[in-house]
Amino acid sequence: MSGGNACQNTSVVFDPAFTAYDFGPDHPMAPVRVDLTMRLAEALGVTGEDALRVVGAEPATDELIGTVHAQHLIDAVRRLGEDPSGTDLEHGLGSEDTPVFAGMHEAGARVVGASIEAARRVWTGQDLHSANLMGGLHHAMAGKASGFCVYNDIAVAVRWLLDNGAQRVAYVDIDVHHGDGVERIFWDDPRVLTISLHETGEALFPGTGAVSDLGGPQARGSAVNIPLPATTGDGGWLRAFHAVVPQVLRAFQPDILVTQHGCDSHMDDPLSHMMLTIDGQRAAHQALHDVAHEVTDGKWVATGGGGYALVDVVPRSWTHLLAIVGGRPLDPGLETPTSWRDHVRLSLGVQAPFRMTDGRDPGFRDWSEGINPEHPLDRTIKAVRDAVFPLHGLDPWVDTW
Repeated sequence: MSGGNACQNTSVVFDPAFTAYDFGPDHPMAPVRVDLTMRLAEALGVTGEDALRVVGAEPATDELIGTVHAQHLIDAVRRLGEDPSGTDLEHGLGSEDTPVFAGMHEAGARVVGASIEAARRVWTGQDLHSANLMGGLHHAMAGKASGFCVYNDIAVAVRWLLDNGAQRVAYVDIDVHHGDGVERIFWDDPRVLTISLHETGEALFPGTGAVSDLGGPQARGSAVNIPLPATTGDGGWLRAFHAVVPQVLRAFQPDILVTQHGCDSHMDDPLSHMMLTIDGQRAAHQALHDVAHEVTDGKWVATGGGGYALVDVVPRSWTHLLAIVGGRPLDPGLETPTSWRDHVRLSLGVQAPFRMTDGRDPGFRDWSEGINPEHPLDRTIKAVRDAVFPLHGLDPWVDTW
């Protein structure tokens, strides 16, 4: 299915207060990227009363955060947020990646609350799809902050879904970095399927996410990892996605789909080595929308994630995501509004992109058309199918030739 869902209720959970999740002016994960996205989406008519509705959320309580995170982590985050002069490296706080900032607990609780609200709206049927672009903090572990992530909003939202009646939750992570925190938290829980497509850990933080990482003894096959070679572009990425993800989701039959849309796989991102374009990322967002309609009757919660080309990439990629969430995909050739470009120039002193496209055709060769055993990407895809498919009752050779 590639059509829209404009007749259904859809939402994005956002409040300007969410941008208080801010590690400082020199940190790559600057909240301006979300502000610019929301401004671009509004200027293009993606958000609004007759489009994707912008809704608020309450901060998550300590009790809700504690359904995933250890109390000693929550206490450490609160303590250092009140006195940001210290560090607590045992809890991952005060490192170069995850520095301490004033109000850190409150800011993290807002992000978690927004993802819970998105999950609640979809699970209760209030909305068909809902997004939280500030969310997607997938590296945080149960007892430790990591990789720009203080609390793991995704894991708390998934836990909320399980505690409120969901029997099976599928999570797909398309950030360039392995979704290690979510995977680890649900490592031995057969009710949660985690799928991560990422640049190989041999080249990139956090160094995990091997094909052989398949879940705990009570949940073999619940973790699916697709570690892609560095410099993989649109065609290779989409080939890998379509060779694995829809098949495993169909076999798992989740009640709801939760996705993480880090756009740091783009060729211009300063923190990775992949070669995707805006057009390839748009195709990935659309593919996840389509598979949600196929396997979960459209129940879909989408979050943000990484992405550090703050002007050239993140606003365009995530505005395409919001348009797809809202059921009104944008023409990739659309011009960016003059008002938005003027805002970028006046506020940041840089020139914003003129179009919503990188001018690429994100076509790919389907796995069923045959494999090249000499190509590193095809060897990876084959290894994933060989390891994962039998654990879900699938034949790894079906549709290969």
